[in-house]
Amino acid sequence: MNAQSTETLLRTLGQGDAPNPACNLHIHSDASDGSDSFKSIISQAVTLGFEHIAFTNHDTTVGLDYVIDLGKSFGVEVIGGVEISAWDFVGKRKVHILGYGLQSDSPEVSRLCKPLLDSRRENTLWQMEQLLVAGYTVDVDYAAHVSRSSTSFYKQHLLAALTDEPFGSEAYVQLSRSLFKGNGICARDITYVDAFDAVRAIVADGGVAVLAHPGQQDNYDLVPELVACGLRGIERFHPDHGKADWQRCAEWEERFGLFHTGGSDYHGSFGTSTLPMTF
Repeated sequence: MNAQSTETLLRTLGQGDAPNPACNLHIHSDASDGSDSFKSIISQAVTLGFEHIAFTNHDTTVGLDYVIDLGKSFGVEVIGGVEISAWDFVGKRKVHILGYGLQSDSPEVSRLCKPLLDSRRENTLWQMEQLLVAGYTVDVDYAAHVSRSSTSFYKQHLLAALTDEPFGSEAYVQLSRSLFKGNGICARDITYVDAFDAVRAIVADGGVAVLAHPGQQDNYDLVPELVACGLRGIERFHPDHGKADWQRCAEWEERFGLFHTGGSDYHGSFGTSTLPMTF
């Protein structure tokens, strides 16, 4: 699928002013920081009646060829994707860029993102060491087990080895904030890639670039510059977006001729969203 046909499909799926109940274009598997395998997610998608889904794992295209073929055997069209963890170096804020129509072999995305994956792994290992030195009980073997299919080592994996509290519970959130935010002993982040380079890499690999959940990260004002680099769409429907965000996205879409996408940002037990897009 080339960029033109991918964009045509995404525009078709995004028609209308409400989320499309037959598709979910923002899903994370255990190849990054989700808990569920590709096959498990596709099986759920079939049960739920999805016709199109997209895997948008963080900073990796590993497994896309496999899962696209697997989707065909289940009767579900899988769109190969990625979510690049990027940064606005002027505004000093996160910017996530979704890419669609990609394959496992996406050399520019891989070149840009490999240092991210390596840096994230090193940082999470450092965070685990801080916890152990401070006397916290971390099941190191379980951390290795739960991250075994991932292309990196994420905070979600570390927390799963630290606490039995379910993701999103009050106790889980309080523990995470106390350790990883502010003056917490694990409060160290990685250096992200430039948001404009992220768009360029996706385009160079024949993909279609979309701005992920701009309401969540308050980066609507970057749209004009991102469009100049090749941005073609904006994620209007997302669990962190309300109707005000839907309207703001629609205004940017009209101004720049963008299409919109929607997805639940599913992470399995490592997130609070469900596979169906319930907003």
